This record gives sequence, structure tokens and C-alpha cells, in this order.
Amino acid sequence: MTAPHRTSQPRPDLAPDPSLSRAEMETLQRDIADAAVFEDEFGFDPEPLTNPLAASAAAATTASDAAATDETNTNVDDSDTPLPTVVGVDQSFLTNNAGDQDRALSALVAMRGGEVVERVHAVTDLETPYIPGLLSFREGGAILAALESLAVEPDLFLFDGSGRIHFRQAGIATHIGVVRDVPSIGVAKSLLCGRLQGETDNLSAGTRVAIEADDSVDAPEGTLLGYAVQTRQYDSPNRYINPLYVSPGHRVAPETAADLALGLAGSYKLPEPVRLADSYATEAKREFLD
Repeated sequence: MTAPHRTSQPRPDLAPDPSLSRAEMETLQRDIADAAVFEDEFGFDPEPLTNPLAASAAAATTASDAAATDETNTNVDDSDTPLPTVVGVDQSFLTNNAGDQDRALSALVAMRGGEVVERVHAVTDLETPYIPGLLSFREGGAILAALESLAVEPDLFLFDGSGRIHFRQAGIATHIGVVRDVPSIGVAKSLLCGRLQGETDNLSAGTRVAIEADDSVDAPEGTLLGYAVQTRQYDSPNRYINPLYVSPGHRVAPETAADLALGLAGSYKLPEPVRLADSYATEAKREFLD
């Protein structure tokens, strides 16, 4: 059951600051983790997102209601739609003449009822080197810049990156989710830290394996951080698809995060909002290439 939506209180004081020292960045991440909510606290019904049949029915109802409203010459209010707006977030990088990465490009794709309703991107200078566990300070500025130009109001963020599965429980999904106070989920292709509670080779589609904190994580031993989620699998004994590593970023429980990743995966391994954001990042990057 979802909790009532609380008044949004963005935290610009916790925004990623690339001018901080490494120790200061890690301290800020611990503050982010303390502010994060790793349980369901959102104001929308997740059923249309976790159940494709429910999503189709809701979309049909929305279209029918919109048509009826149009007949009475009354404008449709998007805030009344039963379908939440899910924003996929992915990153790409631009290089200078020397071949070094010097700018981050953040691509956002907003979807509602399985349809794309908006796409935006932003580019900012890279001010810090690549350091595992500190990606939000390298890439967060571009994400926040892109969010400033997003017209629709997001109900849920899906990031190509980690949430609570992070050394200090504050991956990029948690960091930006807390700063914007929007429910968020991290969907990573590799496991940053934590301990898998089972094997992940050749899992059947729909299978999930718990990931718990070990001594590499600033959390009590055994804390549930997220799940390895098998969204799709080949029907072949000779090859298999690896799972995704899904964790709550902010205001989403681990179990719900896994449910949403599975429900939004569609016909592909990646959840559709993230997959389309990845594709859009590649498309937007062409604008900056000679």
C-alpha cells in the first residue's frame, strides 16, 4: 500500500558539488543516505506499472475519458490522470579534441501509459575524474540541469545506475532522488557492492535474488539493499542474459523497486524508460559531433 504523498521539499543543500574534497563528498553521501527513505512513500498506484494488463486498461480508460471531455469542450487536466509519469535517466559523455571526456550529457525520457510524453537533455562540463562510488558528483550536474527543463512533473525516476546498492547507501538514484524528493530507483548492469544471497547464472525470467549489506557497505550486516532481477532470459541452454541490479533510490521499498523494474521491462532487458533514455542519449550526442 502506498503512503499519502507528502509535500515536496527538495534539498538543494544536498546537491552534488564537484568542488568538494573526496572526504567531503563521502560525508555528504552519508547525509544523503540519512535523508533517504527506503520504503514505499509515493502518491500513485503502482499496479499499472507492475502489471502490463492493468496498464493497458488504465490507458484505455484515460483515452476514453479524454475523448468524452473533449466533446464537452473542457480541457483535460493531466493532474487527474490515473497513470503516473515515469522518467528514465541515462548519461553519455562528450570528448574534446584530445579524446578526453570533458562534458556529461544527461538524457531524460518521460513516459506515461507506455507512451513517451517528453524528452529533454542537458550538457555540463565534467569537473571531477571517474571515481567508483562518487559518480553523482561527476554526472549529477547534467541530470539536475536536464530536470530544470523538464515540463512534466515526474512521479518516479528510473536511473541507469545504483541506488542503495552503494558503499554509503547513496548511489546516483538516491542522491538525485533525495535532492528532488521524488521516488527513484537505481537499475545497474553490474553489482557495485553487497552480497548476493544466491546464484545468478541463467536465472529464469521473473526471478529475483536478494542483495544484502556486507562489510563493504555503511549499513548493518544483512540489511536488504536490493535485488538481482532477471527481467528477460533466452530460451536456450547455450547462452543467457545477466540480471539487473535493482535498488531503491528514495521513497521506494526494495521489493517494490524489483516489481517496477520487472513490470516496466517490456520486451527488453532494461526497463523501457531507461532503455529509451539510453537511446536518446546516443541520439542527442550526435548534435555535438562533427
